[in-house]
Amino acid sequence: MTSDEPSNESRPPRQQAARGFWSEAWQRFRSRKLSMAALGFVLFLVLVATFAPAIAGTKPVICRYKGTIYVPCLAYFDRTFEPVIFAKDRFRGTYPANLAEKDPESWAIWPLVFQDPYRSVRDNEWPGEPANPARDQGTPSRRNLFGTDQYGVDVFAKMVHGTTVALLVGFVSMGLAGTIGITIGATAGYFGGWVDMLASRLIEVVMCIPTLVLILALVAFVDKPSIWKTMAIIGLTGWTGIARLARAEFLRLRSSEFVMAARAAGAGPLRIMLRHILPNALAPVLVPITFGIASAILIESSLSFLGFGPPPPSVSWGSLLNDARSNLQMWWLVVFPGVAIFLTVLSYNLVGEGLQEATDPRLREARK
Repeated sequence: MTSDEPSNESRPPRQQAARGFWSEAWQRFRSRKLSMAALGFVLFLVLVATFAPAIAGTKPVICRYKGTIYVPCLAYFDRTFEPVIFAKDRFRGTYPANLAEKDPESWAIWPLVFQDPYRSVRDNEWPGEPANPARDQGTPSRRNLFGTDQYGVDVFAKMVHGTTVALLVGFVSMGLAGTIGITIGATAGYFGGWVDMLASRLIEVVMCIPTLVLILALVAFVDKPSIWKTMAIIGLTGWTGIARLARAEFLRLRSSEFVMAARAAGAGPLRIMLRHILPNALAPVLVPITFGIASAILIESSLSFLGFGPPPPSVSWGSLLNDARSNLQMWWLVVFPGVAIFLTVLSYNLVGEGLQEATDPRLREARK
C-alpha cells in the first residue's frame, strides 16, 4: 500500500439508506415464521379461488368448437358467461360426448379433476368412468378425493369452489366495513367537537347490537337472500372497531407538526386527511381488518350451517357442515370443511397477530 492510498481506518463508514416504516414492518413480519406460513396459506387460497374452474369442474377450461375458441369454465363464476352456442346445440352441461359427436375436429383442455360442484357426475359422462356414488357409499376414493354428499356431488369440487365464497365474504365485507369505519373515524378524529360526539354515539349504538342476531333478523326479511347481501350485512355491522382505532389515530396526529405545516401551506381538510394523516394512521387500522376477515368467514359459515347462507347453487364450506347434520355417519362432510374453516381462520388470525407486532413498537419491546 502506497502512502497516497487511504488506510481502511481513515475511510468514512458507509451509511445505509434509511428504510421506511413499511419496509421495516415487512422485515419484522418476515422474521415471524408462523405468520409467514399463514400468509402463504392465504395466498394459496387466493390461487385456488382464482383458478377453481380449472381445478375441479366438468366444463372445459378452453375448447375449440366449430372453428371458434371458447372458455366455458367461466360459467362457474357467472352463468351468463357460458357461450350461448352450447345452449343452442343442446349440450345440457355435458361436454365430453357432445363435443366429440357434434364436432369431430373439436378439442378441449379439461380441469384437473372432472367433478362438478353443483351436480353429480353421471355414468359414462367421462368415457369409461361410472357415476358418482351417493349417501353412505360416497366415501373418499381415488375418483372422489374428499368423498361425495348424499346426492353424489363431489365434496372436493364443492370445497374448491367454496373457497371463492369464503374469500369473497372476508374481503368484500371487510372492505365495506373498512371504508365505513375509516371514513367515520377519520371524520370524528379530525374535526372533533359535535362531529366527534355524534360519531361516537353512533359507534356505541352499533356496538350494542349483537351482530349475528341482527344478521339473522335482516336475512329473515330479505325476499331473495344471496351471498352479496350477506356480505353487505356483515360489512354494515363490522366497522365499529375500525372506526374507533381510526378516530384515535386521527386525534393523535391532527396536532402533529407535519399536519400544522400542511395546514399553513394552504392544504384543505380533505387533502390533509387523505394525503398526510391517513398514510400514518393506516398501520394500526389494518390489524382489526385482518381479524375481521377471519370473523366474517366464521359468521358466513355459521349462517350457512344454520341454513341462512347463500341459496343454491352457491356452495360454501358452511353449507357442507349443514348437510352433515342430517348425515352424521358421513364423517367426511364434517372433517374436510371443518379443517378448511379452522385453518383459514387460524391463518388470518396469525397474519393479524404478526402485523400487529410488526407495526406496534410497544409490543416488540414487550417481547424482548
